[in-house]
Formats: sequence, C-alpha cells, structure tokens
Amino acid sequence: MQTGKRDAVCSVLQRQRPARMVYAPNYWQWFAHHQNHGTLPPEVSHCRTQLDLIRHLGLDVFSRNIYCDPTRCWFGGLAEETWDGVEVREQCTTVGQDIVTEKTYRTRAGVLSERLRYIFAESTLVQEKFLLDEANPAMEAFAELVRGRRWKFRPDRFNVVQRDVGDDGIVNAGELFSPLKLLHVAAGAANAVFLLQDYPELCHEVMETHQAAQLELVRQMLAGGVQAAISMDNLDAMFHPPHYVEQYSAGFYEQAARLCRAAGAVFMIHACGQQRVLLPLIASLGVDGLEGVAFPPLGDVQLDEAMRLSGDRMIITGGISAAEFGRLATQQEVSAYVRELLERMKPFAHRFMLSASCNTPYTASWETIRHFRDVWQECSAI
Repeated sequence: MQTGKRDAVCSVLQRQRPARMVYAPNYWQWFAHHQNHGTLPPEVSHCRTQLDLIRHLGLDVFSRNIYCDPTRCWFGGLAEETWDGVEVREQCTTVGQDIVTEKTYRTRAGVLSERLRYIFAESTLVQEKFLLDEANPAMEAFAELVRGRRWKFRPDRFNVVQRDVGDDGIVNAGELFSPLKLLHVAAGAANAVFLLQDYPELCHEVMETHQAAQLELVRQMLAGGVQAAISMDNLDAMFHPPHYVEQYSAGFYEQAARLCRAAGAVFMIHACGQQRVLLPLIASLGVDGLEGVAFPPLGDVQLDEAMRLSGDRMIITGGISAAEFGRLATQQEVSAYVRELLERMKPFAHRFMLSASCNTPYTASWETIRHFRDVWQECSAI
C-alpha cells in the first residue's frame, strides 16, 4: 500500500484507498496576509512561501494556488494570454498600501477596461470595474476581445512548480474557466443574467469561441504533463443553476473531462456555496471532482451526503470552512469536529481529501491551525 504524501494524493486521484486520510489545506490568503503584515508566528517565521508552511506542518499538497500571485489574480499563472487584433496595456500603481491594476483592451470595435484592487489590509483581491458596463455594455468590443484571445501553456513554469512540490503532492493546475464564468468575469454574476437575455446570439457566439480556446488550453496542459486540471468557476447553484449549466457549460465540462480522462489525468471544478441540486448533473458529465464543497452553514449538503448524491466516482475536497475557524477555538472543540467528520468520511476515503472550503481566513489563529493538524495526525489512519 502506498504511504508517502504524493502517493496518498495520487491514490485518491485514482480512486484507490490511501494508507491514511489526505489533508491538503489552502493557506493562500492566511499566509500572504501574515507575511505581508509581519505577523507570522515565530514558529513559522522562516517560511517564505505557502509551500514552506505546508511542509512545516507536515501536510499534503493538492493545490491550484501554490504558484499564484495573490496581488494580481485569483487563479492562474501557468498560462499566458496571447492576442490577435487586440492591443493590451496593463498598469499597476500603489495607492496607499493597496495595489491597483488597470487593464485596457483596444479592439477593432472599441476599447474596454477593467480595474482590480489588492486590498492590503485584508490581503484580498477585488474587482472594482468590470469589462462590461452595467448600463451600456460594449458587446461588439467584447466579442472582438474573445475572438482575439488564446492561451499558451508554459510547461517550463509548471515543471518548476511541480518539482518544487516534489514528493509532497500534486499541483492542481487552475488555469481554466467555463463559458458561463467568462460572462461572470466580464460583467459580474448578476449582470451576466441580463446579458444572456438581452444579447442571446452574441453571448452564444462568444461562449462558443471561449470554449474552443479553453479546450485547446486543456490539450496543451495535458501535453505538458499536468495530472490534475481545475476549472475555477465557483460552482454555486445560485449563479450556476442546473438549467444554466446544461445550456452554457455542460459541453465544456464534458469535453474537458473526456480529454483529461484519455490522458490519465483528472478534471475538477472549484465549488463554493449551494451544491445539492448540481451534484448529480455534474457527475453525469464525467467530471472527476469538486474542490471545496461547502456544507452548512455556508452550503446546503453534508459532505458524506454529497458523496452519495454524486455517484461512486466523484472526488470531493473540503471539510474546513471559515466558519470552523470562527467557532472552534479549543483543541477539544477542534478534536470533536474533525473526529466526527473523518469517521463519516472513512467509507469515502478513496475519493475524499480533507481541505479548505474554500480558503483559510486571515483571521484564523495559528493555534487553531495547529489543532486541526494535530487531530488529523492522531486519527487519519483508515
């Protein structure tokens, strides 16, 4: 039976029972915040990266943000955008301690721009201005932008990151997003609904174009040695209701999953929020797994129930949300929670990873982070 960290992660990706329960947390925001503010606990003051922190704690790696720059993007970093017929300009400025990034896209049909702000005080990235204006969306210019954009995967970058991770686990390449998420990124999830109603034909065209470009990126990623790829869609039924998924994203999910399966890789989707009504549908499309499935009070389904609703092959990661870091303070409280959760999940250990749903908040105490690690070590044997 495989016993190493990478072996344990690979066992789950292959739906094989690992020697112990996998624990692959996400400390992206927590680590960046305390590093930036000089408040890392003395025990981990030597850590320079999130990977250093995970290694110090002796945990597993199954991460899609181990390589991301949190000041500039929510996901990505292994692929570059390439452009045909679109002139792109990016300018970063410091406003107080915040970092503001302005991006301008000059197309044949007009100019679009967006603005992002990295809020230093909270170590989080927010969208201040979307590409498409709510009152007067420049849809023809947006269509030209999408027609002119492709992605180039950088296997050299990926190989460096995976080599750094080494025997500690697997890099989950978070470079993808679905056709529906394209509209969310461009206009916001709420305004995307109005775009679909007001510009159905043009929206259909740009989503088809985006899907083709993303599937080509999937092929490049697989040729570059990626073993796990993830679409960063924040798959919440509030913004991705089943009829929208079936109409706008199912084709992408199904084809991406098929490509990954043929290459011996897995295809996952990032998931937050309400999942209950989506689980059977997503499983039927051949998707291999969901990252960060949310459970009450943030979601609407318990993790063991999610396993049953999604058939017998879906991989699910999650189990520790911001709510747990807020309400579990003592070692006894953490112990009771983790032991009960892992006991419920043991029948599904061949396709479950204990992880964050979907991040570790910067307000989490170091003591609580250590409590979770200690209890996992005590009761992770299957």
